[in-house]
Amino acid sequence: MSSNKPVQIVEVGPRDGLQHERVWVSTETKVAYVNALARSGLRRIEVTSFVHPGAVPQLVDAEKVLARIDRPEGVRFSALVPNMHGFERAQSCNLDEIAVFTGATDSFVRRNINMSIDESIAAFKPVVDAGLAAGIGVRGYVSTVFGCPYDGVVKPQAGIDVALRLFDLGCSEVSIGDTIGVATPGSVRTWLEVAGKQLPLEHLALHFHDTRGTALANVMAAAEVGITVFDASAGGLGGCPFAPGASGNVATDDLVYSLHGTGYETGIHLGKLVAASRIIASELDHLLPGRYFQAERVNAPFE
Repeated sequence: MSSNKPVQIVEVGPRDGLQHERVWVSTETKVAYVNALARSGLRRIEVTSFVHPGAVPQLVDAEKVLARIDRPEGVRFSALVPNMHGFERAQSCNLDEIAVFTGATDSFVRRNINMSIDESIAAFKPVVDAGLAAGIGVRGYVSTVFGCPYDGVVKPQAGIDVALRLFDLGCSEVSIGDTIGVATPGSVRTWLEVAGKQLPLEHLALHFHDTRGTALANVMAAAEVGITVFDASAGGLGGCPFAPGASGNVATDDLVYSLHGTGYETGIHLGKLVAASRIIASELDHLLPGRYFQAERVNAPFE
């Protein structure tokens, strides 16, 4: 492996992580959590979502959180924006980036946002256009690329076709999601081999959930073939309310520890990252699943 190769982590805990939590997390704790994440060296943080409060009540305080977080230089803050109403809410929140969200199967997209893939792409066009016109970066998400909870195995071309459409809309980066955590290092390499002939790999991110314990191995396999942007959630926080049984994203702490130990550089301080995880863990009704976080609870930090 290359030595000191830079890898960028997009921290999605405050949005993708918290959206699945049953216990209400206070606005004050969310603000403290985001501020601590920014102090850890993370340079991209997805703070919240402007979806309908009825769909994700945990994030109903999106505007309040974004109004109160610190804004250190060099840190980019983003939010999920599902439609023009969401964009109108987001406009006053001083975001550096917005994200739009669809999937590789109609079944999942219909259960998530009550649209087909085609309808979701059409709905996103004015959002993407408005974001670009306002000078805001736009990111796209494609969920269920490796498998769908309703349709089973998903062929590589299905996710590739949706990613191509998001790039055509104007997204500068597309995050490829293993929403239910069925990918393996082998399927990741196969997908990237096929995708590399059609998609700009330098503008892809990968988003792995750890349902079957393969997320970390999947990241390392993708890094070996040149992917440099990965989504992760501090402490392994989260899940997906629209994918039964899905666990949280790969834990940022675990990922940073493994990447640093394999010759990659993230710019993230592990001790400060664990401190951020402690803030959110204090209000949850369960232990965060991240292995590094759990080890640090009973041992001195090992960096």
